[in-house]
Amino acid sequence: MVSRSCIGISTMKPCSRILGSYNHSIFWYPFGRCNLQVMDNLSKSQQKIKDVHRMGGGRYRHRHRVVTLTRVINSNRCAFCGSDSNGDQHRDSFCNWLGRSKNRLAFVVPKVASDMKSHSTSTEAQVNDKSFKKFYIQGGMNVKPLVIERTEAQEDVVETYEQKDGGRVEITDDSTVNKNDLNGSSISKLTPEREVSEVEKEAWKLLQGAVVNYCGYPVGTVAANDPADKLPLNYDQVFIRDFIPSALAFLLNGEGEIVKNFLLHTLQLQSWEKTVDCYSPGQGLMPASFKVRTMPLDGRNGEFEDVLDPDFGESAIGRVAPVDSGLWWIILLRAYVKITGDYTLQERVDVQTGIRLILNLCLRDGFDMFPTLLVTDGSCMIDRRMGIHGHPLEIQALFYSALRCTREMLIVNDSTKSLVAAINNRLSSLSFHIREYYWVDMKKINEIYRYKTEEYSMDAINKFNIYPDQIPPWIVNWIPETGGYLVGNLQPAHMDFRFFTLGNLWAIISALGTHEQNESILNFIEGKWDDLIAQMPLKICYPALEGEDWRIITGSDPKNTPWSYHNGGSWPTLLWQFTLACIKMGKPELAMKAVAVAEERLPVDQWPEYYDTRYGRFVGKQARLNQTWTVAGYLTSKMLLKNPDMASLLVWNEDYELLENCVCGLTFNGRRKCSRFGLRSQIGV
Repeated sequence: MVSRSCIGISTMKPCSRILGSYNHSIFWYPFGRCNLQVMDNLSKSQQKIKDVHRMGGGRYRHRHRVVTLTRVINSNRCAFCGSDSNGDQHRDSFCNWLGRSKNRLAFVVPKVASDMKSHSTSTEAQVNDKSFKKFYIQGGMNVKPLVIERTEAQEDVVETYEQKDGGRVEITDDSTVNKNDLNGSSISKLTPEREVSEVEKEAWKLLQGAVVNYCGYPVGTVAANDPADKLPLNYDQVFIRDFIPSALAFLLNGEGEIVKNFLLHTLQLQSWEKTVDCYSPGQGLMPASFKVRTMPLDGRNGEFEDVLDPDFGESAIGRVAPVDSGLWWIILLRAYVKITGDYTLQERVDVQTGIRLILNLCLRDGFDMFPTLLVTDGSCMIDRRMGIHGHPLEIQALFYSALRCTREMLIVNDSTKSLVAAINNRLSSLSFHIREYYWVDMKKINEIYRYKTEEYSMDAINKFNIYPDQIPPWIVNWIPETGGYLVGNLQPAHMDFRFFTLGNLWAIISALGTHEQNESILNFIEGKWDDLIAQMPLKICYPALEGEDWRIITGSDPKNTPWSYHNGGSWPTLLWQFTLACIKMGKPELAMKAVAVAEERLPVDQWPEYYDTRYGRFVGKQARLNQTWTVAGYLTSKMLLKNPDMASLLVWNEDYELLENCVCGLTFNGRRKCSRFGLRSQIGV
């Protein structure tokens, strides 16, 4: 007989059987099926536990110690007590115990959660605890949940996750959408009841078929589920950036459990040790991906356990750390909270600490003179050598978005005041920097064409010493009289004039650009429809590197040949971001037009990863079929277009408070003058 169990992560380094190691005690979680002894001390006035499941498996095993867990429940909290061979005990509490009853998820209502909040759900109670030696656990998402039956007397204690105005897509014979009790927290605005097309029905089946389970619970979706692929490489893993459109599709459909599980499991992986050639990157780095592996238990014939195997870049091509993973994680956390209304998740001390670790890593002082993040090639969606090292727009736009998310979600107390101040300062300087120096239109290019160089002065106009000869010949006739965009990269003596779609779309979504610039970007895309969308939306960048440029910049990369893959390939997954930008700017018809183009080909071509050739006519030569984020991007776009009010939860508007405050401390009359005073009118401040 085959049985399975889940291993847990402890404060001590686990044995080699665990694929990775762990070094921060604050993120310790008990996993499902971990031989937990349950003692029910609930009073009669509290909710009744009708059915308690004993967790199978065994004890947590470590090199030098064996830890046995006991879960104690009382009316106010659920505490995990761990005792080792020396008799030491560690305990901390958590709230919002997750229950399952009759295929429903049950949650503690806010008034009960608020009573428990003093125990573990926010950092406020832990301001003076700077050692972080305790184990903070909430929600028990890694433990097989207790079954809590709903009774009339419990109406004020437990509430189910029900829709008020929306409907959930159920793939049924008549392809209709029905109202259901859904997983997650309460969603008040979801896709209204509607007919589901055959294409959408197929897409939902593919998305559901890509779901990955860990210890019996959904934790993400594989990158691709191509049945003909004999060598999946890492396409059978759960990528953080790839899961974002899948997560949004599930959230918009009222399915919050998988997203919450994903957020907490990847958070737990954040603090595992990651080493490349005996060197470890900084704390806070999120993995690029993880894989659920089934491993045999030592000394137990026929018994297996699920383990998470994260990749922080140690196995990636070029061994590049995924800079965007942590930024995407923060963005998804805000989206989950906004859509579900489950604010207790962002208030958890482990989540708050995870946010802080990511931001501390990004805001760490260095040698750079600019507010933009300095990264290597291949550290984002374009994960191969494409000449984007330096300060690529994609990273800056995601960085700005993550900062704005954190500004909303971070609990302000004595231990976070300095971080909040640093976030505000960086937001102010970063928005100015991008708006002023990355923006190009016909007027700006003509200005660069007349630049003086080698200026040594506080008042230099050509601050980055950009040589006019850097203006590429293709842009002279390509740039329209009206409209413009943000260039792909900027650093000393180098401006990358290529159009990078993701960075420009996120500049619109996050309000990194001014309102006028955002409108100009969409007008630009519309005017260059045949180049950027053509027969399959959307070009990841334009134009492609060809000839000598391709040989030198990509290193003659056979996968990034001209108009293929990241070198000018067409990526349907960008549809959902294009849709968000269009809805925000009041142009949903543009998104509808692009979705209609994709809808004609994607199911016929079996939902490929990307398309090749200048106009996207061919399926990519190495493209995987049934690519999950292609499927999810399409579904998310369709749901946003049919319920555009939901887009308002995923975008940002201009923050005038940030723009009014300059943090440099300089004035207009001093020897060293503040740049904003002279340029305020140009950037719409």
